[in-house]
This record gives sequence, C-alpha cells and structure tokens, in this order.
Amino acid sequence: MRVERVFTRSIIGVPGSCDLRDAAALMHKYNVGALLVSADDPSDLTVQGFITDRDIVVQAVAQDISPREVRVSDVMTPAVATISDQADLHEALETMRGAGIRRLVVTDAEARVAGILSLDDVIDGLAAEMASLSALLRNERTREAAMFEEMKAAA
Repeated sequence: MRVERVFTRSIIGVPGSCDLRDAAALMHKYNVGALLVSADDPSDLTVQGFITDRDIVVQAVAQDISPREVRVSDVMTPAVATISDQADLHEALETMRGAGIRRLVVTDAEARVAGILSLDDVIDGLAAEMASLSALLRNERTREAAMFEEMKAAA
C-alpha cells in the first residue's frame, strides 16, 4: 500500500513565532494533534518542524509556564523527515522507526508539501486493508460452502 492512500492532506500550519496558547487553540479548532511549523516570513514555504500537543503539555503545562510566554519555535521538533506520496507504507514505517518519530511530511512529485503521514494514518490504513481481506475470506468461505452443498446434493 502506498502513502498516497492514507496520508492526511489537510495541512494546518503555524509560524514559529506563534505562542503555545494560539497553537493549542488551532489544534483544538481543527481537531489535530500536530501542526507544521513554518518560517515567520509568509513567502518562505520551508517547513521548520512540527509542534505537537505533547510538546505543549511537556514544555509548558508540566513546567507551569504560561503558554503565552513560550514560542512554538522554542519547543517544536525541528527535524522534519519527509517521504514521497508514492512510497510504500513499509518504507514510511522504517523511516519513522529509524528516526524515532510518529509523523512524516509527505511530498508530491515536485517535492512540494502535500500533507502529513502519522502513525495513526498508517494504522487506520492497515486496519482498513485487513477488514477488506477479512470480508474477502468470509465471502470465499461462504461460496465454497455453497459449492460443497451443491456437490453433496448432486451425489
């Protein structure tokens, strides 16, 4: 299965100068657990990193620091790994495992950001694939049982 079948295409981004309170509000509004961090210059489309809900909790809330006092760029994960939308999910999982991360930036054929692939996306995709295989096997078993009954009746 390819990355293109399961990655999240809607991208929610935030500039690095944004405070954690506003980043958390965006996560809440769009029901996401991570935001792509961009440069403060709107013309610079380079991805600087990720900020996750966990980053906010660990870096601000757990340390009793006001989320208004901390900038996204101070706590984001700066290393951003990418994967092509044409890559196999196995390759994506190996990249995640090797880097110890749960999300990858997905790029299209022109190396532009196309979305995000999270470990949850992979699990959902594989679960859907397993459900399809299970249905196929159930149908095959039903068909074989019917054929067996026909053969028994004809004998």
